[in-house]
Amino acid sequence: MTMTLLALAIPFFLLVMGLEYALARWMQKDYFRFNDSVANLSIGIAERLMDLFTIGAFYVLYDYLHQRYALFSITPSVWTWVSLFVATDFIWYWYHRLAHEVNLFWAAHVVHHQSEQFNYTVSARITIFQAVVRTGFWAVLPLIGFPASMITTLLLLHGLYPFFIHTRTIGKLGLLEYVLVTPSHHRVHHASNPQYLDKNYGDVLIIWDKLFGTFTPETEPPVYGLTKPLGSYSFLWQHFHFLLELLVSVRQTRGFRAKVQVLFGRPDRVSEQIRPVLAARFLPDSIHANVRHPTKRPRFRGYVVGQMIGVLAMLFGLLLLEDQLPILWQALTAGFILLTLVNCGALLEQRRWVLNLELARLVVLWGLLLAITGIKMLIVVAYIGGLSWWVYKTVIRRYYFQFLYGLMNKSVYQN
Repeated sequence: MTMTLLALAIPFFLLVMGLEYALARWMQKDYFRFNDSVANLSIGIAERLMDLFTIGAFYVLYDYLHQRYALFSITPSVWTWVSLFVATDFIWYWYHRLAHEVNLFWAAHVVHHQSEQFNYTVSARITIFQAVVRTGFWAVLPLIGFPASMITTLLLLHGLYPFFIHTRTIGKLGLLEYVLVTPSHHRVHHASNPQYLDKNYGDVLIIWDKLFGTFTPETEPPVYGLTKPLGSYSFLWQHFHFLLELLVSVRQTRGFRAKVQVLFGRPDRVSEQIRPVLAARFLPDSIHANVRHPTKRPRFRGYVVGQMIGVLAMLFGLLLLEDQLPILWQALTAGFILLTLVNCGALLEQRRWVLNLELARLVVLWGLLLAITGIKMLIVVAYIGGLSWWVYKTVIRRYYFQFLYGLMNKSVYQN
């Protein structure tokens, strides 16, 4: 049932994103950028894909803690549901605040703040690492005595609201500004303006920020993104850059106590000099030096959008048919989706090694086709695989970059 709801949420959220895009165009506002939106959606797709394999584990954890260690026996009623909502929102505030103040948690949460745009696609920037950290905080709920069924239901409903506050198309909301977290409040939270840093951590209720002194109103246009922009659309780099920076910083710090202070200290304890060194190592030169302004060629956009539509359709099918698909099919499909998301990031940055990912995707597709059709179709699958290999070697390698980017210099794409 949970997976069915997650599957049905996909077209709903995409519809709302499309409506926001249409409204922004009608308002003549530049609230969307192609590369940014693709990067945002890629991260969201990966997180929703991981739900397929982790959401059951979260439920088992809550149920185990409730059965073994619950302090009270809480049963569903109007007041216990209200109490659970307040407790959930309160814990979220402290999780969110500590995610900005503790490096180990910031490494999981930083992905959500990398976008330099602010629209509904940004709400998709949630990683599996962030989901795991949040689960650790919410694990206090079954210890109090709330049943796992109540917790997971409330978390699904509670998680809907933040989606709608990631927008610039809605202004201030009058009296609601005093009680709820509104788009105006959350714009402040995503801003890198000095006066807006580390403010407005609330998820649904803004009262926690006002109570604990972290509230500030929106008084000037926010500048979105990190204080030091990431400058990359790489799917892998976005997920792991700060974790690598943190590990390097800990390694460079002398003394056990000092290392622990780096792990659990504020993000400004990590030197800004580390990232450029790591980027030079893990982000090799792109075909075009300027990756901040990727190509606007229709072919390129069509190819990337086609891949995104394909993985969204596959994800929808996986979530909807989870109980009916063999685990091997699920694993191969998940592998293809993840490779495609990494591939899209490499395309956005025009990396030379993107062809290796294209080949890897072909191999996984052959495997999926063989798993679906069975050993009796081995000859057909082998023929399709051989044909695909021939196309890759004779056509794709020769014309791939020229087709997508319009490059005429063969030495560029033959390296």
